[in-house]
Amino acid sequence: MSEWQHPDSRSFERVADLYERVRPEYPGEILAWFAERLDLRRGRTVLDLGAGTGKLTRALVATGAHVIAVEPGDAMRAQLERAVPEAEAIAGGAEAIPLADGSVDAVTAGQSFHWFRPAEAVAEVHRVLRPGGGLALAWNRRDQDDELQREITELIAPHVPPGRTAVTKGGWHEALEQSGFFGPIEERQVRFTHELETHVFLGRILSVSFVASAPPDARASLERRLRELAAARGGRVEFRYLTLAYLMTACY
Repeated sequence: MSEWQHPDSRSFERVADLYERVRPEYPGEILAWFAERLDLRRGRTVLDLGAGTGKLTRALVATGAHVIAVEPGDAMRAQLERAVPEAEAIAGGAEAIPLADGSVDAVTAGQSFHWFRPAEAVAEVHRVLRPGGGLALAWNRRDQDDELQREITELIAPHVPPGRTAVTKGGWHEALEQSGFFGPIEERQVRFTHELETHVFLGRILSVSFVASAPPDARASLERRLRELAAARGGRVEFRYLTLAYLMTACY
């Protein structure tokens, strides 16, 4: 069993409790789309891959399906087990999923597929899916059409690792398209807003992987600037998200 993690993703282990408290769940419209198209119900089994603290896992449990949540990080998985005790939490990575061939009806990944080694993960997902099974991916991104989010992007830009690309495009998309393992990739987008008090707003940005791993003095400087942004808005921030979701069916 591989427990490989992208180097940046390991920083989440330092802020697992914060991640659970400040990160949003997923819009109901996207969850309903996943549940319908993946036929999630009692008697079905779904694997939530790179499950983190269970932000997507808890919605999958609500469908009545048996949910297996695979997460390599001990601290993140501990949060998941507390938040979603109904799920079967397992230590493991996407590049060597600790499940038998053809053992699940669907696979999901929320805020995680970009961390995996794409070619290996795509092959492993296909291996554990039963014929006719589907893969669903989702990301809650900061909505760059919003002025505040553009300001935040400028503030955190110095902390972005060299060569870092947008989390929702890159090797994983290409690997899926070129693998021959899946049919066409369908996409949906949904916008939503969370109203955050200052301390939650700060935690939301400080839970970003590369911010969490920044030097303490850099984090303190960033926190001061973020407090100024919140204060200019009366201490309550409208934090706008764009959810990008993708769904595809396995080919055999």
